[in-house]
Amino acid sequence: MNSHQLSNDPGQQALYTLIQRSIDKAGGWLGFDRFMALALYAPGMGYYANSLRKFGLSPESGSDFATAPEMSKHFGRTLAHQVAEALETTGTDQVWEFGAGSGALALQLLDTLGDRVKRYTIVDLSGSLRARQQETLKTHAHKVQWVDALPEQLSGVVVGNEVLDAMPVQLLVRKSGVWHERGVTWHADALQWADRVTDLRPPVEIPGDHDYLTEIHNQAEAFVATLADRFQAGETATGQGGAAFLIDYGFPESEYFHPQRSMGTLMCHQLHKADADPLADVGRKDITAHVNFTGVALAAQDAGLHVLGYTTQAHFLINCGLLPPLVDAPLDEKSMAQKLITEHEMGELFKVLALGTAEWEPLGFAQGDRSHTL
Repeated sequence: MNSHQLSNDPGQQALYTLIQRSIDKAGGWLGFDRFMALALYAPGMGYYANSLRKFGLSPESGSDFATAPEMSKHFGRTLAHQVAEALETTGTDQVWEFGAGSGALALQLLDTLGDRVKRYTIVDLSGSLRARQQETLKTHAHKVQWVDALPEQLSGVVVGNEVLDAMPVQLLVRKSGVWHERGVTWHADALQWADRVTDLRPPVEIPGDHDYLTEIHNQAEAFVATLADRFQAGETATGQGGAAFLIDYGFPESEYFHPQRSMGTLMCHQLHKADADPLADVGRKDITAHVNFTGVALAAQDAGLHVLGYTTQAHFLINCGLLPPLVDAPLDEKSMAQKLITEHEMGELFKVLALGTAEWEPLGFAQGDRSHTL
């Protein structure tokens, strides 16, 4: 059977049917961003909305990938130092987390911050993940609440670990010098790629005339613009400010749209293996793209926020005090925490972008700030 065809699993079959109908309704061609939104977030069927296990350290657990908080409790404990400073600076006692995954990061932050946090709000679209988070966070149940959309006004500290990379992207492909938008069709009972000539362009000129595939990130940029709007409304209403710390893998624009990055960054994750075919096994695997941090920073700035810092995860965590508690830690704990900062693991590829309603210098960017590269 073609791997892009319908499966025998009823849940997955329902998702394929929904995608097929969406393609028909759109006139036979669906932009990749709309396909990705269905594949990941269709209620009860999409990857993040179904009951499959996602987060874990090994494929034996039935999981697909591990994020930093699953790898080491020192990730959240160290981030908490930055969050505490941000709560002080913004004059608030509220933390907001987007896409809280297994709940591991929330637990680490709540355990470390203690009474400094009065309310911890998780913004998550997934009912099955919410149930897992509630179990993980039961000792903090009196502080934690869940919402599935942003309120009209917002103050406090926002945390997003590996959230931007899961936001739907549009695919652009240059073929024989002509730019196309890549989308999805349904043909011979299977999902197929299909390209259409478009006026859309990457935000920078790509030198050369070679074929080139890349992504544009309108949804991630719209997300930070909305965040800015809610922060400003919250500041007007309460006099309290806001700050956001977004942690993800990605590059500044000059690296993201490098002429040699001609295959783009789109990637799927399933059972701790990566592949580049999002049309196969839809709903059973994660689909991600690296983040264009320049685009996100500019969108935030255009919407009225200050860029407070941008650096590697390694610099950020070391600045926030990761290393001293590891001196007396057991060896296995040390080695897992080491993965957070070593260059060939997460230290260099993962970046931290800080945004705020007021200008100040967060401790996580004291050394190695790379804002000038954005």
